[in-house]
Amino acid sequence: MDIKQLRAETPGCLHKIHLNNAGAALMPLPVLAAIQAHLELEATVGGYEAHKQKSAEIQGTYTALARYLNCTPEEVALTSSATDAYARALSSIPFEPGDMILTTESDYASNQIAFLSLKKRFGVRIERFANGPGGQIEVGAFNLAIAALKPRLVAVTHVPTNSGLVQPIAEVGQECRKQDVLFLVDACQSAGQLPLDVQAIGCDFLTATFRKFLRGPRGMGFMYVSNRVLEKGLEPLFIDMRGADWIGEERYLSNPTARRFEDWEFPYALVLGAKAATEYMLEIGPEKIAARNRELCGYLREKLSRIPGLVLLDQGQELCSIVTVFHHHHTPEALQQYLFLQNINTSVSGLTAALIDFEKKGVPGALRLSPHYYNTMEELDATIHTLAIVKG
Repeated sequence: MDIKQLRAETPGCLHKIHLNNAGAALMPLPVLAAIQAHLELEATVGGYEAHKQKSAEIQGTYTALARYLNCTPEEVALTSSATDAYARALSSIPFEPGDMILTTESDYASNQIAFLSLKKRFGVRIERFANGPGGQIEVGAFNLAIAALKPRLVAVTHVPTNSGLVQPIAEVGQECRKQDVLFLVDACQSAGQLPLDVQAIGCDFLTATFRKFLRGPRGMGFMYVSNRVLEKGLEPLFIDMRGADWIGEERYLSNPTARRFEDWEFPYALVLGAKAATEYMLEIGPEKIAARNRELCGYLREKLSRIPGLVLLDQGQELCSIVTVFHHHHTPEALQQYLFLQNINTSVSGLTAALIDFEKKGVPGALRLSPHYYNTMEELDATIHTLAIVKG
């Protein structure tokens, strides 16, 4: 991995220390070029005409994602965001009163709100499984719960937004297949920083975004929909003319592929930017990216743990490229602003982003630092030094 070259291809590195990749990473030049080129083409020949000219390249987005996820292009759908993809997956499940969703206490806030909405509207039950003493779900106990409770859906966030935790989703997927239970994985924070193999995970749905560790544009998400789901005939509640054909006054025919989860309208400049981002990540290599991030975050956590007044909040047997801390004398928002004035980008996870987790940890929120492979040890040292000299 040529860090110098990667940084040369990342214009934002000239101006900032960007440790907010869990929010939105810095786009590399090939992504920016792909977006700009298509916008210029649309301005020159027209939007529909530009789409027609670039149809083969647009289809390449599905091929690139399929390579990353170890699936077929027909099992990939593009959406406007990870949350949009997640909602489409949920809407396809014909919940009935009394159906159970088995999830975790660490699942993303938007997902939790969606579960509560389903509870209010359809009378589904929500069972939140607590993390064990190690900071993650205990797979044996969780799988026993799947077998005993027979939930309609198991939903697990792979990497929660508010901590460095990596949940053991592959072991969960094996039990879901054994029990014939639908399994939905939120990979919003893991896509781009960790390898993702949907065959090994054993999920039915996997949803994610491009703007985070994949280093793509905002306004684009994607989802994996297994052939098992497609063969069951599951489809989003509000399917449109891209997802289905109107074949009679009272009949429509769903697309046989995951395209049934898409809408007709797309920002194709962003689609091509997403393709460029995925191919850029694949060229570097997901395994290499994960190894580099482990090195950076291991170093960052070790150094931050030495700063008086600063508490590391990350728990779990496997940690990733999200480092969360709390300061006994300063709010997360104050720390974020202080770092921003030193040209260091970070983010804050507030209490409502992880209500159960933060209440158990006894904090009102956390400062979130999320390095990525193009960051350097020198940038981390500068950040560590800045936090170390904050007055108590």
